[in-house]
Amino acid sequence: MTASRARCALPGTPLANAAAGLDACVHCGFCLQACPTYVNLEDENDSPRGRLVLMRRLLDGDLALDDPDVGQHMDRCLGCRACETACPSGVPYGELLEATRATMAPARGTPAVARLVLWLFAHRSLLRLALVGARVLRASQLPRLLARVLPDRLAFPCAMLACTAPSPLARASMAGTAASAIASSSAPPTARESVTLLEGCVMRGLLGHVNAATERVLRANDYTLVVATEQHCCGALHAHAGDLEGARALARKNIEAFEQTSPALIAINSAGCGAMIKQYGHLLHDDAVWSARAARVSERARDVSELLAVAGPRRGNALALRVTHDPPCHQMHAQRVVKQPLAVLNAIPGLELVPLEDADQCCGSAGIYNLVEPDTSDAVLAPKLERIAETGASFVATGNPGCMMQIGAGLLRSQSRARVIHPIELLDASYRAPQ
Repeated sequence: MTASRARCALPGTPLANAAAGLDACVHCGFCLQACPTYVNLEDENDSPRGRLVLMRRLLDGDLALDDPDVGQHMDRCLGCRACETACPSGVPYGELLEATRATMAPARGTPAVARLVLWLFAHRSLLRLALVGARVLRASQLPRLLARVLPDRLAFPCAMLACTAPSPLARASMAGTAASAIASSSAPPTARESVTLLEGCVMRGLLGHVNAATERVLRANDYTLVVATEQHCCGALHAHAGDLEGARALARKNIEAFEQTSPALIAINSAGCGAMIKQYGHLLHDDAVWSARAARVSERARDVSELLAVAGPRRGNALALRVTHDPPCHQMHAQRVVKQPLAVLNAIPGLELVPLEDADQCCGSAGIYNLVEPDTSDAVLAPKLERIAETGASFVATGNPGCMMQIGAGLLRSQSRARVIHPIELLDASYRAPQ
């Protein structure tokens, strides 16, 4: 045991329990240029290496848990985990960040906006009611109008809601008037594993057309769908905000729900949710009753692109579109799912896939980050929008609802003609396009 661990000032806390991860850091600095807050703010304390030093000083008792400067630097972290991809030493930065926030939360408190959002997402019936109201408001076109005239802080949430409406391409696929080569194929299906779809909170509430497209695409690739009822929020927002107990409570509910469909794989079209469910085993690793059950559910979780890459995926019909792909951080860095989404897009004949410079950089969404740290979120989003404009693409494909709303709102506010779309929607449109 090191001297610092021997004189730990925070015994029994989540940070103390995760402190072994700190020992892996060799302070090489490879993480610096991978970190969007360091790149944009140019402050060592807003880099992964700097935050790890602050975590160690908290453990050693050199800094107080309610220190406002430490709190600010922890709050500014997007939790994108790009540093984990860059780190040669395998520092589990995401776990350390969540443990630090959980340790600091009782001393610092949680911002009112964050408390409200976390409370709402923990109560399924109320959340669904709120999202129904959001859909009604979206249908009125008022959010799109207000996004252009309100001050920035009010306009951006309106733009986020407005951009969740189905694109014309998605609406055409939903109409389903054209039979595709896939849909009309007379060849007998090849049986694959059964899968159950993670419905998701925002996906179900605001992006139901993406869920519908996901189901159609999975069936077109010969997967059998089974329904897992009683699904709840995955708990990612709570874990990122430091509410680990809230995250564990939601995880237990989802474990029970998905146990009813075992051994079906869990298809997930939301990168943030996928990263969270794949970590259920870690989240509940010290719970004697739930640890093994959590690990089994985590082992069944798959990003939908992983499932499709195994299946092929089947090629669709031609779509003459110029598209750029922005991989969500929790798909690329947390799950290390990189090639599979490209396999989905490459299954579409005629699609011009334009590389996006700095695609590995975060868009600034990060759950509720854009609500509680709007200035830094805007600073991180700005270069992303510039890189997208350089591609000349009509569509930006990304596989996470937060990223879709963040980038979509930015494009709407900048009066760009580009639209955000889920990669699955593009493949679905290809399957349903005329030959």
